[in-house]
Amino acid sequence: MSGLPKFAGFVDFTEIHAFRAHGGPAPGWRVEQDDAGKHVVGPGIEIRAACGGADVAVEGDCIVLASGAPRIDASGDREQAASPASIWLHAYRKRGAECVGDARGPFAVVIVDLRTGAVIGAVDRFSICSLCHATKGSRLAFSDRADAVPLPGAREIDPQAIFDYLYFHVIPAPRTIFRGVRRLEKGHVLSFDGERTATRAHWAPRFVEAGSASVQALRDEFRGLVRDAVAREASDAAVGSFLSGGTDSSTVAGMLGAVTGRPPKTYSIGFDAQGYDEMDYARLAAKHFGADHHEHYVTPDDVMRGIPLLATHYDQPFGNSSAVPAYYCALMARGDGVQRLLAGDGGDELFGGNSRYAKQRVFGAYEALPEPLRRRIVEPLVDGAPAIRSVPLVRKAASYVQQARVPMPDRLQTYNLLERLGVDEVLTPHFLARVDMGEPLAQQQRVYRASTARTLVNRMLEYDWKYTLADNDLPKVCGATGLAGVAVGFPLLADEIVDFSLRLPPKLKLKGLKLRYFFKEALRGFLPDAILAKKKHGFGLPFGVWLARHPPLRDLALESLGRLRERNVVRDDFLASLGAERLREQPGYYGEMVWILVMLEHWLESRVPGFVVR
Repeated sequence: MSGLPKFAGFVDFTEIHAFRAHGGPAPGWRVEQDDAGKHVVGPGIEIRAACGGADVAVEGDCIVLASGAPRIDASGDREQAASPASIWLHAYRKRGAECVGDARGPFAVVIVDLRTGAVIGAVDRFSICSLCHATKGSRLAFSDRADAVPLPGAREIDPQAIFDYLYFHVIPAPRTIFRGVRRLEKGHVLSFDGERTATRAHWAPRFVEAGSASVQALRDEFRGLVRDAVAREASDAAVGSFLSGGTDSSTVAGMLGAVTGRPPKTYSIGFDAQGYDEMDYARLAAKHFGADHHEHYVTPDDVMRGIPLLATHYDQPFGNSSAVPAYYCALMARGDGVQRLLAGDGGDELFGGNSRYAKQRVFGAYEALPEPLRRRIVEPLVDGAPAIRSVPLVRKAASYVQQARVPMPDRLQTYNLLERLGVDEVLTPHFLARVDMGEPLAQQQRVYRASTARTLVNRMLEYDWKYTLADNDLPKVCGATGLAGVAVGFPLLADEIVDFSLRLPPKLKLKGLKLRYFFKEALRGFLPDAILAKKKHGFGLPFGVWLARHPPLRDLALESLGRLRERNVVRDDFLASLGAERLREQPGYYGEMVWILVMLEHWLESRVPGFVVR
């Protein structure tokens, strides 16, 4: 069963104007409330906000729908006690549409102002809260879920979105799986005047890259910001923390104990598969902070139960397999009475913690060589005769130069799974004729080039704020915890910490090839040394390994691939070889492709069982 929307509604200006032109009473709507939530209903307007998920406030000719936990300076001292919608209504009365730029914290908001005949919608900096929308004539429809945007008639599946999913393993905004339904991009605002829809950024990062400061001078400020962010998220007593044993989750768990004065409730996931389990680090952090620690080892049977639940819970196909452990972690916390979990997402993407940042710096060094040296000496050598390239050192140099020649961000897709397997080898000609195979890369190029950052590391960080955080990791955690019935907070993505990261010198994010240098140095003495020294791991799922040794899970996967074969998206011969040969030869590598195809099929079966590319 699919997840329920937090809010959904529409505004039709033609119906509104017709009602008022015939002498309908102003404002012409009624506000209703029941156990399900609050509703605003009237000619040309219908807005439904689910209890506990969203809020509605009405004043005169203005309706405000809000979700999340906004903090807006213009709301003054009303902010502490007011509901989210009331905070927005007060701010809008003071500042108009400019109030969106004042907002902090996670939020989605829709403001219907019949005095100006306009609708405004916006989401926070990382789209922690979602807003999907579609227009038809004078009607704007919206919801937090793509599958709940109230549109007349059946929704049409967009083949390009399926291609994007197979390329990215998610569908990046603004596209959704449904043709004509768009997801508002992170940090953007939407406006609709009854005829036209426009979107623009209400927030864009501005990196300060020329400054210099010592770790010691910045450390206390940073720790204070993290403490304040955790304290804001931990106002409810029934709060706990994910704990993977990495620096991010360990920091959040430790600060949770510090701000509450109680042993933090921590929740960890393990796997009985070599190379995938890091429970020892989670236990080390839990012991260090005196946590009330809880563990669950995910099994192949858990995965079998989780696949249909998670695949159908998301509003569109979603292929990040670590949603499974995140779900079981949240489910364990809920069983322990926890109502809100804090996650450590964002530390890598703000402070330079992903290994690809160091890797791309190595490739970037080639671009710093004088152009004549590259063109006249280096490249002729590595492009030389086969006998020359057979020399081991030259062969390595040739591989390096070959990758370094590829410009950014194209180089980030060197190991893209779909590209490596071969688009023509995986997908049917009939399906490929209906998509633009170059669109995913073109989209990435637009995003990367739009950055105003001058240094490689900051440009990559900003790129990851979209593709890693807003489009992937945050929806993963929000979806998994939502399915488990637990709220989630991301203290490391607090606006104050983001602003701090923007003015942190790039050399303190990536010092040489040392990842997240400042973050680790600032927390030295707070975190155990072993955790500061460990390599990044996380909640990765050993799906391919388990397919090879757990027949029921393998049967479920092969059955799903068999159903997918009928949809004319993936080639029959590829699916046959995937199940019969490739998985057996390299289960870890090909297991990822099986996973995204299985999740696609389960989603399609639940929403549009008859879908076929014709």
